[in-house]
Amino acid sequence: MIRIATDDPARPDVHQLLSEHLADMFATSPAESVHALDHSALKHESMTFWTAREDGVLLGCGALKALSSGHAEIKSMRTTSIARGRGVATQMLEHIVAEAARLGYERVSLETGTEDYFAPARRLYARHGFTECPPFGDYTLDPNSVFMELAVFPK
Repeated sequence: MIRIATDDPARPDVHQLLSEHLADMFATSPAESVHALDHSALKHESMTFWTAREDGVLLGCGALKALSSGHAEIKSMRTTSIARGRGVATQMLEHIVAEAARLGYERVSLETGTEDYFAPARRLYARHGFTECPPFGDYTLDPNSVFMELAVFPK
């Protein structure tokens, strides 16, 4: 059974997954268009960070960053290579959106890439009701970025 719980982004297996994530982002997008965070940035007080594990084995991670009282951003969604195709990303996304609603956010936004590498992520978000939107927060218009948002209903 897959269990999603808050975790420490500096934990060794998580740190490795986040390092792989950053390496892939820099290999896929121009440096100025990489907005992925390292493990230290994910420890900031504005972040809530979760991992998905099965029998203690890391399968994926994701984070929610508070932007304002009613707006949050999804950060660092990533699954391990052994977890791909098992629905881990769907479970993590559903968990993050539910937590955003529980915490009283009215809108959840995200940034992802335009390259083919990011097509599965864009499809995942669209399947869950996210739609394209203008840049938000500190982002600016970037041909390498797609911005998406979802209205959530606080619980």
